[in-house]
Amino acid sequence: QVHLTESGGGSVQAGSSLGLYCKYTNSHRYMAWFRQGPGTEREAVAVLDSLGTTTYAESVKGRFTISKDLAKNSLDLQMDSLKPEDTAMYYCASSNAWVLADLFRRESYKYWGQGTQVTVSS
Repeated sequence: QVHLTESGGGSVQAGSSLGLYCKYTNSHRYMAWFRQGPGTEREAVAVLDSLGTTTYAESVKGRFTISKDLAKNSLDLQMDSLKPEDTAMYYCASSNAWVLADLFRRESYKYWGQGTQVTVSS
């Protein structure tokens, strides 16, 4: 059974940094962070595949870094220079498909965590 458990969210000031962590029971070929702000659709933030290739949404490129801590079975998201518009519930997701046609499509991912809230105040 696959379990994804997020942690590390919180409330911070704009310009601050925050780390999110997703403890997983199974490492899949594609692992990603999504977020959903108030009244918005869930959107992809960053994707890491089994070859180590990373892909970022334009809105977070240069500020967020996705990585895996293999010793801890954790998918991490380091968020720097946070902005109020980064406020959202952040979700960890994974897929073991051989190929994903659309890395940023929500429906591409089968497994999801419960989410962790990030609030950035100005």
